[in-house]
Amino acid sequence: MRFAEPIHFLILLGVVLLGVFVIVALRRKRKLMSRFGDLPLIMKNAPYISFPRQATKVILLLAALALVSVSLARLQFGTHLELLKREGIDIVVALDVSNSMLARDMKPNRLEKAIQEIRGIIDRLKGDRIGLVAFTGEAFIQCPLTLDYSAAGFLLGAMDNTSVSTQGTALAAAVEMASKAFDQKEKKHKVLLLLTDGEDHEGGALEAAEEARKEGIKIYTVGIGNPEGEPIPILDRTGKQVGFRKDQNGEVIVTKLDDITLQKISLATGGKFYHATAGEIELDRIFDEISAMEKKELEGTLVTRYDDRYQWPLLAAMLLMIGEFFLPERKRPKRSVAHE
Repeated sequence: MRFAEPIHFLILLGVVLLGVFVIVALRRKRKLMSRFGDLPLIMKNAPYISFPRQATKVILLLAALALVSVSLARLQFGTHLELLKREGIDIVVALDVSNSMLARDMKPNRLEKAIQEIRGIIDRLKGDRIGLVAFTGEAFIQCPLTLDYSAAGFLLGAMDNTSVSTQGTALAAAVEMASKAFDQKEKKHKVLLLLTDGEDHEGGALEAAEEARKEGIKIYTVGIGNPEGEPIPILDRTGKQVGFRKDQNGEVIVTKLDDITLQKISLATGGKFYHATAGEIELDRIFDEISAMEKKELEGTLVTRYDDRYQWPLLAAMLLMIGEFFLPERKRPKRSVAHE
């Protein structure tokens, strides 16, 4: 036996307080009546008044309220097995962790902004599987497709610009690795979210997007940063900025959002491009798109369910209330016997 919502037992505290109040009131009533004379004599002259009946009505009412609290606490005992089925789609999020994502045209920087957006995505998921891919000059699967959102969030927290040793940005590698993370037997129910500043140093991104489209993958790209460009900071071990990255000629490297490339990648697969904003309104739009997609039935899980028995104490409470309603507070007058 268990109670699913024991918080409702707080009602019993009110029942106890009400009971104490009634007892005090009845005693005070008896004490006030005794001031007019001998109480047994007064009761004999007022035969319709019945303190026992009044007390009984109060007891019935308090017992009914106590049973209501047991019912609200959801009394449960007995179990049964139930197959829990989920419907959703598979979502792989590919995150650019290259050094250019340390640029601070998004606060606190592009990479932290992208991670914040991904957390917002994970928080909204209900029944969809999610996987994570980290990429720079190469890509690897950080988290396979899973329904364990807490595990995905934990692995997301471990992603930074040191996650991949090879620097640069290879969008094709990200798309190809993300494609491998999906179920290869299916040709639909697949969404790839690509979060990056769009700078592609290796080429081949559009060709990779075309191959992804053939596998039934729809790519949504989220551009992080500004097209105007931003220098890439150099950080020491404590995270303090000590300068900016420079090229071989000693010029400060400026990284710019390449939204044109990202738009082409998304359009090639029937997806859309979104520019990351401070208010994250793009997340609402992405999820509107995802919600409209056809869902698939994911693998069911056999779970143990407790059987609700709250109906029994609720029925007993109703019967007590009915009994209290029909129980008269006063005694019936005795019929006088006529003498001839």
